[in-house]
Amino acid sequence: MQVNVSTRHGSLQHGDQELIVEKAEKLRRLFDRITAIEVTVDLQQLENPSVEIQVSAEHADDCVAASDSTTVISALDLVIPKVEQQLRRLKEKKTGHRATGHKHMDPTASEEV
Repeated sequence: MQVNVSTRHGSLQHGDQELIVEKAEKLRRLFDRITAIEVTVDLQQLENPSVEIQVSAEHADDCVAASDSTTVISALDLVIPKVEQQLRRLKEKKTGHRATGHKHMDPTASEEV
């Protein structure tokens, strides 16, 4: 899995990129089929930077979330729960809706018909 951090209209402060990568890598614990995470920091408005995260997973649509706040790190802290919720929903869709196997079916229910 690779984490790409890019900025628009400026550059990040020293140490912010490592912190962003560290927090973004924790998304992997929710869904193990993540292939790439792209974090885009927009510094066009310096007093109100925005952060957008795009998570790509195998055999699934991308999860995208964005938020803005007074600092880059606080915007990141606001956007991480949004992506986590999307990943939880995606994992539930992929793993929770399986058909019941024949050996787990109740034999008395099929005999009554």
